[in-house]
Order: sequence, then structure tokens, then C-alpha cells
Amino acid sequence: MKIAILGTGMVGVALGTKLVQGKHDVVMGSRTANSEGGRKWLESVGGNARTGTFSEAAAFGEIVIDCTNGANSLAALRLAGAENLRGKILIQVGNPLDFSNGSPPSLTVCNTDSLGEQTQREFPETRVVKALNTINCEVMINPARVSGDHVLPICGNDARAKSEAAARLCEWFGWKPSNILDLGDITGARGTEMYLPLWLRLWGALGSPIFNIQIVRGE
Repeated sequence: MKIAILGTGMVGVALGTKLVQGKHDVVMGSRTANSEGGRKWLESVGGNARTGTFSEAAAFGEIVIDCTNGANSLAALRLAGAENLRGKILIQVGNPLDFSNGSPPSLTVCNTDSLGEQTQREFPETRVVKALNTINCEVMINPARVSGDHVLPICGNDARAKSEAAARLCEWFGWKPSNILDLGDITGARGTEMYLPLWLRLWGALGSPIFNIQIVRGE
């Protein structure tokens, strides 16, 4: 499958590498076609992929995975181009974290809006699915790193896009279908993005980012 990864950071590298290992055709995009991050990643996967600009990657991908820094995601997606994203599933992984005042970060948007919603409004013909933004990238690509039936929340306005995205995440990374938790429309991104300040505190308390949440139902 043709997959575009937007962003050459830790998350983009982890997802891109796993997809290349799964024999998918991957193009990793960044602001410049020959970015240092993209070049290093390409070397790490033995040249079995391609790199390019955000626009080139988005035009290539049948599915686009937005792994850009959440505070800069909209700018990156504008560079990717509305025409290149039209009609496609965009799995958005980033969170709107603001580190301008140091750690812990605040959120650039919350409560009554979210990055997921902003993205869907700006790109109305793109099928935005918010997913993978509540866990560390090592858990994203290998949920077995955490024992038990822990959940992966997703949300989006397009039910078919969510269904396909969920199926792909199970196929690509080994998530159990029963552990994909549909939170409804894209406004669900408010909750999953606002979970990040707690997630960061949990990381500090646990001393490791390799954890996730499990839903325990009462009678």
C-alpha cells in the first residue's frame, strides 16, 4: 500500500520504519525534500523507501499519517496541500503541545476545540481520523509491549474512514479490533488531546512511557 508519513521526528520514524518492514511503499515528507531527518531515516531502512516534501508525500499516499509536531501541524498540512489530501484518510497522531514556557507543556487549543477539529474544518474534503495520539510510539507499533487488553481511542466524522483506519492499524501494527475504542465524531479529539498533560505526568510517576490505559467496566 502507498503510505505517506508527514514528519521526520521520533513518531514518524517509528511508524515509517514499521511500515517499510511490512513491505509497504512509504514516502516520508518534510519541509524540504532532502532534510537531514529524512536522510537519516532513509539510510536506517536501507533505502527501501523515499523521502520528499510534505506536498510530494501527500500526493503519493493512499493514506496519509500526520506525525508532525502538533503545534505546527496545520502549517505542515497547508504545505502538503488540500488538493493532495482531498478524499484521503488522514490519520492525525500529533497533539497541540506548547513547550514555549518549558515543561510541563500547555495546550495550544482545548476545551471547546481541538487540533483534530481545526484540521477537519480547514480540510473539509479530507477524512480526518484522530488516532495513536494517546500512547508512546513504541506502543503504537507494538501494542504487545503493554500486557493486557489496553485501548486505542479513535474519533472522526467519517464512519467508513474510521473503520478503514482501525482495520489498517490492526493489520500494520497488531492492534486487536476489540481494543479499538470509537469515541464518535471528531470532537472526541478534545478529550484525547487533553489527556496528554495527564499522560506526561503518568510518564514521570511511572518512570517509563511504555504504558497505556485499560477500561474496566462495572456491573
